[in-house]
Amino acid sequence: MKKALIAGFLVLAVGLSSAAVPSYAEESSKPGGGSSQEELAPSARSAILLDADTGTIIYEKNSHDKLPPASITKVMTMLLTMEAIDEGQLKWTDKVRTSEYAASMGGSQIFLEPGEEMTVDEMLKGIAMASGNDASVAMAEKIAGSEEGFVKMMNEKAAELGMKDTHFVNCNGLPAENHYTSAHDIAVMSRELLKYDQITKYTGAYQDYLRKDSEKPFWLVNTNKLVRFYTGADGLKTGYTSEAKFCLSATAKRDGLRAVAVVMGAPDTKTRNNEVSRMFDYAFSQYTMHSIYKPGEVLGIVKVQKGDVPEISIQAEKDYSVLVKKGVKNPDIRHEIQLDPNVKAPVAAGQVIGKLSVYQGEQVVKEFELTSPVEVKKAGFWKLFKRTTGKLFHVD
Repeated sequence: MKKALIAGFLVLAVGLSSAAVPSYAEESSKPGGGSSQEELAPSARSAILLDADTGTIIYEKNSHDKLPPASITKVMTMLLTMEAIDEGQLKWTDKVRTSEYAASMGGSQIFLEPGEEMTVDEMLKGIAMASGNDASVAMAEKIAGSEEGFVKMMNEKAAELGMKDTHFVNCNGLPAENHYTSAHDIAVMSRELLKYDQITKYTGAYQDYLRKDSEKPFWLVNTNKLVRFYTGADGLKTGYTSEAKFCLSATAKRDGLRAVAVVMGAPDTKTRNNEVSRMFDYAFSQYTMHSIYKPGEVLGIVKVQKGDVPEISIQAEKDYSVLVKKGVKNPDIRHEIQLDPNVKAPVAAGQVIGKLSVYQGEQVVKEFELTSPVEVKKAGFWKLFKRTTGKLFHVD
């Protein structure tokens, strides 16, 4: 790959021969000649289907309606738990003590006793599989000191993710005034949760035990039956209250395509599961992922002014892919890489220094941030002097 960096941005434009990328807009007609919106989720109050990797919306129905989410609320609770683990605030083996308040939660629970301790690992099992309201509050108190403090974190995270249809009042989804979200926002936080690969170990397990070696073993059976009966399903969270009706944020992966499907307000469990399955069937039969760059492929070179290294090799951190429609020939798909030509040390690892844009015609269908894989410190005087002298005398 050439190392040419000129004033402005480095632009590499490459035409791709792949199937067409669906737009992000709502599909109001029969996409690809298949099922219409009404046919995919006719009984749900609202629904959405998208590709988890890029966020491309395949189908939606009333997806921004603000509705009670019931226990799907726990997707955010699990997300903040995974973030705390990732940032080193928590360890899987840390003990979580159950307060009187946490133990008093009704509805779905793992029957924690006041003062009882479980590890973070066990609490997460109780939340993900058994939808434990008591475990959710215990984790909230462990992370933030109180449920109120944790709910503040939930709403801050929702704002950070651009979840404009959402306001949380508690961490478990028990009925409360002014506690609402939308199918769209549930899909957003579900995608974010799926960035933590370990989560599907919990959300995708059909059965397990808590207190296995104690006098009171507790058998966990996943409330999401699709993880057993739908091939590729491994999460994420069910929900039910008399107000919210039957809700589900589900994910499944086949042939490199991970889909997220959300339904809210379904009349019963069977209908909820059938409509999510129908959405998954549609996604996997009609769409596929087209890889633009594979992990480790070099995308370009960025020079660093006054850095202790003179340049950074930018590589694909993951599989940069777009969702494409099966069976469409000769679409106008291309991509461009833009790298910042004015990067100055110091540079932090993970600092954004460019972007990869994917186009269909003139429309941008996906953008990926390109970041520095390493930290680059500012070079000392002597190193800069030697570098300058070397250039003067054409020394490599």
